[in-house]
Amino acid sequence: MSKRDFGHVTSWVFDLDNTLYPHHLLWQQVDDRIRSFIVDFLKVSPDEAFRLQKDYYKRYGTTMRGLMTEHALDHNEYLEYVHEIDHSVLEPNPPLGAMLQALPGRKLILTNGTRKHADAVMGQLQINQHFEDVFDIVAGELEPKPAARMYERFLEKHEVDPAKAAMFEDLARNLTVPHAMGMTTVLVVPSADNKVKRETWELQGRDDPHIDHVTDDLTGFLKQILTAKV
Repeated sequence: MSKRDFGHVTSWVFDLDNTLYPHHLLWQQVDDRIRSFIVDFLKVSPDEAFRLQKDYYKRYGTTMRGLMTEHALDHNEYLEYVHEIDHSVLEPNPPLGAMLQALPGRKLILTNGTRKHADAVMGQLQINQHFEDVFDIVAGELEPKPAARMYERFLEKHEVDPAKAAMFEDLARNLTVPHAMGMTTVLVVPSADNKVKRETWELQGRDDPHIDHVTDDLTGFLKQILTAKV
């Protein structure tokens, strides 16, 4: 099967965490707070909280969705708690900003996180001015990627033609639906110096047929796209 290219792309859609910045810079903070929340919410041990956290994340797309489904969680309290982290560890990324600015067309964020978290991340990276909007988990009516309805709601709200769009994402399973809809898909994988241990399933799928391109260097990859367009 031939891989889709970028010559026709007018809308550039980016996941946030572990796509626009390295996973290890913030995720350990979020991961710890999710586990702490579960310990308090369900009155379980840290080990049991960790097991539930990873199980729900894998089965439901987010730990939050699992807690909502199985334990009637109030999502507002959860989202506020888990994203109360120190974003200052992120540094400005002028090279990425330059590539985003040069991309012809619209740039949008599609994330399972919150708009508040996305705004904080983009502000620290100093790339927020390059994005038209953020479509977050609340805008998706709490149905996270990889659920098809998340993408359908995003496309409808922003009037994006999937046949003229590219999606950048760090989980292969989250690119299944976009590819089926007609989007060019790019899997952003950890670089060699990524310091966070990820679940085995999170790293799988880079050779799947719904993955058009794989990169461990987003800025360099965007530069290649722009060079090809010249």
